[in-house]
Amino acid sequence: VQLVESGGGLVQPGGSLRLSCAASGFTFDDYTMSWVRQAPGKGREWVSGISWTGSSTYYAESMKGRFTISRDNAKNTVYLQMDSQKPEDTAVYYCATARYLGIPGVRADANSYDYWGQRTQVTVSP
Repeated sequence: VQLVESGGGLVQPGGSLRLSCAASGFTFDDYTMSWVRQAPGKGREWVSGISWTGSSTYYAESMKGRFTISRDNAKNTVYLQMDSQKPEDTAVYYCATARYLGIPGVRADANSYDYWGQRTQVTVSP
């Protein structure tokens, strides 16, 4: 199983980035997908999740209206479009997968996911 993130980088406040996560080695559309981030010196924070078909999407409160998660099951890829970025969005971002998306209280837990990507760095700075 592989989850390979890409698209991270340096962006100015108010700018946009689009993260991608290419999956292989498992039946992609049998799994929900999530993005989880970890800022320097802080714990993991769940960002967003998407159902198997992409028909349902979920966001942490602080990301609503700024981030958009989507997936292309034909390409085995999940995306995170990040707009109106803030310095507090600076973190390493992981994609992660599980058969079922857990309740909000456990979505940042490592044990809530079957597989994790290797991460991509996002830095929001002037």
